[in-house]
Amino acid sequence: MNEQEYLNQISASVRPTKVPKSRNGILSSPFFKVGVIGLVMLVLIMIVGSVLGSGGTDAKTRAIALALHIDNTAKVISDYQPNVKSSDLRSSVATLYSVLNNTSRDLTGYLEEKYGYRSGSASKALVEQADLERDGLEADLFEAKITGTLDRIMAHKMVYEITVIYTDEQSVYKATSNSELKSALESSMSSLETLYDKFNSFSEAK
Repeated sequence: MNEQEYLNQISASVRPTKVPKSRNGILSSPFFKVGVIGLVMLVLIMIVGSVLGSGGTDAKTRAIALALHIDNTAKVISDYQPNVKSSDLRSSVATLYSVLNNTSRDLTGYLEEKYGYRSGSASKALVEQADLERDGLEADLFEAKITGTLDRIMAHKMVYEITVIYTDEQSVYKATSNSELKSALESSMSSLETLYDKFNSFSEAK
């Protein structure tokens, strides 16, 4: 072997080897690309379907929870309203009771028509949560009654209840497309805003 042949042999042994096309063939295949696109589209459709499906359930749950809260709150304040000393505060409580009753009527009517809802058919979890909130309000008002601070505590508690109910009504309002329910909620929220100011500015010194 002469010197030139020896150099050619070394050069050949260190020359980079081309990657066979077959190793990248599946990745560059048009069928593979179509398959990936199809898989991505399927996942997106499943996600969108899941979101849309849960949206209806969520709207129903919010509306039922709001109805339960309103009914419980109305019942408690009607029990303690006659014991309020201030005539102005007593009048505001009576007005709030009326507003809550009207909203409950409209909301329950919507639930019955839209979902076939019936009183007592709410889930155990929703009922237990609503009852827990009711018991807390009732306990605070009962203690205030026996300690002679009912007027002040009633005003304070109604500010809180109005804030919670107003926020929940906004949530239901955004979740529904029913024009009649939206109108009822708009009326309720407007009344709650006015009552909020009255309760929030209440002073026993007046």
